[in-house]
Amino acid sequence: MPDQPTSTANAIVERETKPAIWKGLRRRCPNCGEGALFQGYLKVADSCPVCHEEFHHHRADDGPAYLTILIVGHILALLMHFIWSQFRPDPLIFATVLTIVCVGLSLYLLPRLKGMIVAIQWARRMHGFGGKS
Repeated sequence: MPDQPTSTANAIVERETKPAIWKGLRRRCPNCGEGALFQGYLKVADSCPVCHEEFHHHRADDGPAYLTILIVGHILALLMHFIWSQFRPDPLIFATVLTIVCVGLSLYLLPRLKGMIVAIQWARRMHGFGGKS
């Protein structure tokens, strides 16, 4: 069977998922790693200011919130068990400290996990990210 010529014009460049995830966790553009992924705290920019990769068609939806709840819940469950079994603090102090830890950890993780979800969508060419290579 004769070899058929391959067309490089129609070839799709593979996007690696792991580097994209790390860039997303740093809230950077998954394509170049330089530009900011967000305009504000959770508002994804329409495009990268450096490489002009478009982000307006992402579909992160509720995924980052679910992941944040899952991670924070597991961390707090272990923390509650350890602190209560070792120190038996006053319940009001215990609840206050855990509330502060919960809110702080949630506010820290939410934009990073949203960046990760957008980066995974970009790397896997999901929801309109397949237009460019």
